Amino acid sequence: MLALFPLFQKKRSKEELEIRRFISRKFGYSIKEIYYFKKALTHKSIANNLGELSNERLEFLGDAVLDAVIAEYLFMKFPNEDEGYLTKIKSKVVSRRTLGKIASEMELSSIMRYNKGRSINLETIAGNAFEALIGAIYLDGGYEKTKKCINHHIFRKYVDYNQVLEEEIDFKSKLFIWSQQNKLPLTFEVVEEKHEGSAWIYTVVVLINGKEYGMGVGSSKKKAEQAAAKETIELMGDA
Repeated sequence: MLALFPLFQKKRSKEELEIRRFISRKFGYSIKEIYYFKKALTHKSIANNLGELSNERLEFLGDAVLDAVIAEYLFMKFPNEDEGYLTKIKSKVVSRRTLGKIASEMELSSIMRYNKGRSINLETIAGNAFEALIGAIYLDGGYEKTKKCINHHIFRKYVDYNQVLEEEIDFKSKLFIWSQQNKLPLTFEVVEEKHEGSAWIYTVVVLINGKEYGMGVGSSKKKAEQAAAKETIELMGDA
């Protein structure tokens, strides 16, 4: 009799199959209980019409789990940085902008359940649904499997940690602080401006006590100065 049991299981709907395929492909996770995931994808704009709860509670849970996973990752990756630095990096990685971008790139809206007749910021609600899905994976599979999904499938594909770090570090300010501490005059000099197509390209060199150090190129003077300051810091080693 036990061998016949699968014959009486409920047939999976087209929507359920789509959700399972999506989560497997994008998150690297195999769903056990579909209920959590259908709820995670249900926006409040349509929840009442479906007679269901929205994804807001799962979003709350997913936000906390995501924070814990990223905090652990950064704690291990940067053993010599203080809590202020780690907090700044984490806030960028899990910002609404970053999560919305991830959700957009993985085309999460294609399987979301929301009222398409209303004016809604799709990237925002997709970012919220992404957090809700993290909560669903946590409830369905536990913390370790959720951590694996985030670290190996999500952030490896959709988040450039090096770019986040570079955006966080203001090389120019750091170099000015160093020059003041060492009482050495510091200037940034534009050595070339050229027009390429529809954009301007700037080349900047750093002068410390009249001597040339790093050089940087960028689409704005600010970007070129940051690149020049970064190269100078790398050349000097201890700035």
